Amino acid sequence: MKSETRRRKIGFLLIDGYALMSVASAIEPLRAANLLGESKHFTLSYYSQNAGKVRASCGAYFETEPLGILSNQVDLLFVVAGSNLGDAENAAFYAQLRRLAAHGVELGGISGGGSLLAKAGLMDDRRLTVHWEHFEELNALSDAYFLERRIFVIDRNRYTCAGGVASLDMMLALVKSELGAELATTVSDWLVHSGMRSADEPLRSRYLGSNTSLNSCVTAAVELMESHVTDLLTLDQIAMLAGVSSRKLQRNFKSDLGISVMRCYMDIRLHKADELLRKTRMAVAQVAFSTGFVDQAHFASVYREKFGFSPTERRKKTRVAPSAVRAHTPSDVMEPNGVLEHH
Repeated sequence: MKSETRRRKIGFLLIDGYALMSVASAIEPLRAANLLGESKHFTLSYYSQNAGKVRASCGAYFETEPLGILSNQVDLLFVVAGSNLGDAENAAFYAQLRRLAAHGVELGGISGGGSLLAKAGLMDDRRLTVHWEHFEELNALSDAYFLERRIFVIDRNRYTCAGGVASLDMMLALVKSELGAELATTVSDWLVHSGMRSADEPLRSRYLGSNTSLNSCVTAAVELMESHVTDLLTLDQIAMLAGVSSRKLQRNFKSDLGISVMRCYMDIRLHKADELLRKTRMAVAQVAFSTGFVDQAHFASVYREKFGFSPTERRKKTRVAPSAVRAHTPSDVMEPNGVLEHH
């Protein structure tokens, strides 16, 4: 895991007019993790296209360094934008972002930042979300964007969220993934957060439902698996991040859910694959890769065993409407509300 090998250097690239809440909600969980954890795992820095003061919509500002010095300064960069993407929408800026990606920098978008990443060509073959105010505009640009109406989406080395306090939930998921569920819960409590929301909020996990009597390690493990459908975790990694031994985790899964840890993980991946087959025009091979299968024959076999027909047959059964192609998301997922209005 990254937490065992290196310190995380995280940068925030601020676009004039960003919402202060979006930035603060992203920064504070990382700062709290440094304060409450065993080591200062995260280093934070702030950038803009031209350096100097970059003002939020409320008038507050951050002092920033120029984007051009970024080559080895960060390993994860979040682009933060508000309602007006303004001068950021230009070829030179997009080229800078592509160069960073080519040098191995992981990228994230907060609120309108995800829209900028998509327009730069950096969200190809990856799921993403943006603030609802940008959703339809981005949706209309191309049916190749795999937009989801989620509060946040983590797909391999891309992190996007809708902004506002959804930034806090995404960063808590990052803390959980890198430093474990126990510290993430401690950070959430310290921030007087009512509870960590998973990426699928307000939907409930099909395994967790509304059941509040499950062991906490089971809840933590399922949320980890739902956030890692492409870059798969091992049983030992899941158990370590959930704060228990592999044996105890297996025992609690059997008693709470009646299945093994890795069977649950496989089911989560297969249901995500089924959703992509039904709601997007991604090639079957691409769907397999996006849900952690490197062998298409194996994917076809386990998919047929689960659903009773092959991935190709599922695709033939499903007629994807143009709107569903652009936004492959269940109809009952998150709608605009007070949380997302702060972006």
